[in-house]
Amino acid sequence: MAGGLVALLDDVAALVKVTAASLDDIALGAAKASTKAIGVVIDDAAVTPQYVDGLTPQRELKVVWKIAVGSIRNKLLFILPLALILSQFAPWALTPILMIGGCYLVFEGAEKVLEAVGLVGHHGGEATEVRDEKSIIRAAVRTDLVLSAEIMVISLNEVAHESFINRTLILIAVAIGMTIAVYGAVGLIVKMDDIGLHLAQRKSKFSQAFGRGLVKGMPLVMSFLSKVGVIAMLWVGGHLLLVGLDELGWHAPYGFVHHLEEMVVHATGSFGAFLGWCVNTALSCVAGLIIGSGITGVVMGIGKLRKKH
Repeated sequence: MAGGLVALLDDVAALVKVTAASLDDIALGAAKASTKAIGVVIDDAAVTPQYVDGLTPQRELKVVWKIAVGSIRNKLLFILPLALILSQFAPWALTPILMIGGCYLVFEGAEKVLEAVGLVGHHGGEATEVRDEKSIIRAAVRTDLVLSAEIMVISLNEVAHESFINRTLILIAVAIGMTIAVYGAVGLIVKMDDIGLHLAQRKSKFSQAFGRGLVKGMPLVMSFLSKVGVIAMLWVGGHLLLVGLDELGWHAPYGFVHHLEEMVVHATGSFGAFLGWCVNTALSCVAGLIIGSGITGVVMGIGKLRKKH
């Protein structure tokens, strides 16, 4: 009996070691995948605050929470199963799907740029001043779907060598971790003016001065983030399209961008990696604006034809 108990304990210990090793692999895989997708996370955090800009303070966190719930639903219920199935049976389909998402992003970004310069009329006129919470959430979750898809596909590429189970667990960890990171940051950003107001009411002169600075500065920060969000949509969407075209066989557009990036990297020494990234980002943004403007023109043309009929 004692021998059987010892053998059982040995088996349990061995199982614990295997489980611990698997958890370590999952944690390391999630960390590696998250690092590769961090650029898209920054884009997501920059894009989202524009959707709650102008809302009453009481609604801001509620809307951010609902967008976050929509984001985790996007990742776990839609993107994750589809990405795993496609990666297993039809990996060739991932690129076209991401390119469709890229088209949506550059359309959204270019439309806002064209509105800002007066080439496209604002939708809904004065009615847009009354912001409907449901429509805000739907628009934000739609944009998040594309950004989340890129996060998950980048992460999937980094852990493609893992077993199916480990791959699934790593992507779940990435989905939850990224959502917390993005929407935690967004929640902090949108409530920063309230924090400033609270500090301004304290007895400490330093707290009062710092709080008043936050209150005065946050409208500028929100305006800045709104513009960064538009640039991010053009950048991410343009990059998706350029890389997608390259992977589908049309190498010239992204080859040109990559060639200029490499030239800058080799010509600028220790700052080369950063400046090369800046070149790639700027050209991806320009490509996104050009393609997005074309899509906007097509969408507007179709809209006019539908009105005539």
